[in-house]
Amino acid sequence: MITANRYFREVFGHKMYKASVSLDVTCPNRDGTKGTGGCIFCSEGGSGEFSACAGKYISVESRIKSAIEMVRKKAGDDAGYIAYFQSFTSTYCDSTYLKKVLDEASSCEGIEAISVATRPDCLGPDILKVLEEQAAKMPLFVELGLQTSNDKTAEFINRCYKTEEYIEAVKALKNIGANVITHVIFGLPGETREMMMETVKTCVRAGSDGYKFTCLYVLRNTKLEKLYQENKVEILDMEEYFDIVEEAVGLLPENAVIHRFTGDGPKKILIAPSWTMNKRQVVNYINRRFGI
Repeated sequence: MITANRYFREVFGHKMYKASVSLDVTCPNRDGTKGTGGCIFCSEGGSGEFSACAGKYISVESRIKSAIEMVRKKAGDDAGYIAYFQSFTSTYCDSTYLKKVLDEASSCEGIEAISVATRPDCLGPDILKVLEEQAAKMPLFVELGLQTSNDKTAEFINRCYKTEEYIEAVKALKNIGANVITHVIFGLPGETREMMMETVKTCVRAGSDGYKFTCLYVLRNTKLEKLYQENKVEILDMEEYFDIVEEAVGLLPENAVIHRFTGDGPKKILIAPSWTMNKRQVVNYINRRFGI
């Protein structure tokens, strides 16, 4: 099992921290292009509550500097940084704009790699060309929000694209030299353990390089909150969730990198599960259970 910390030390020679920033973008399942409201679990911030703010009057360089300052004390003087475009769909934009922000990010002091969070259906030829040029300059990670390989579940959570598009996107990204990281959610409504493992198997068959696992958590002012309050959604407890993670890890190839064992929602808007609120306890549990 290869953790992100181990992987980054081997590749870059030291610890790496993410400088999380937001771009001036949205998602095709928010603006009406494919749907509205976004995925049922996604907050108003588009999963970017920990990112340095967006705004057309704030340069990408300023956002990255701000993000680095947020983690510099923890990172120390010897760490390197990854410019992480986290919120919403970072390639849901004009290719000229994307090239501009990636060029700006690449030139920022301390930045040694770029990570772009996006959707498989927002990787047209012009966007792939920009990403290919970026990958030729410095390491490029592209994070794809798959969540599940089951298209019925995907329709229920309002993902608004088919799993086949994910498989095609992984192939296209690897062809241009990008390192692909896939986001998977365990505990989605109606999913059995077998369905969750099938999602992991789909990612492995597609050729994903890395994985980010997380439990389903309920955030305030989301469609999922309403379902949760109506007792239509069950949330995994900690032991149950990590039993699933352990089984999933067993399905991964030896060279797969686990970038995240679970996520933690922003406490101000987190409703459930409550066990994720004690981050230190969860991290200690992960370290003990997985021998990290």
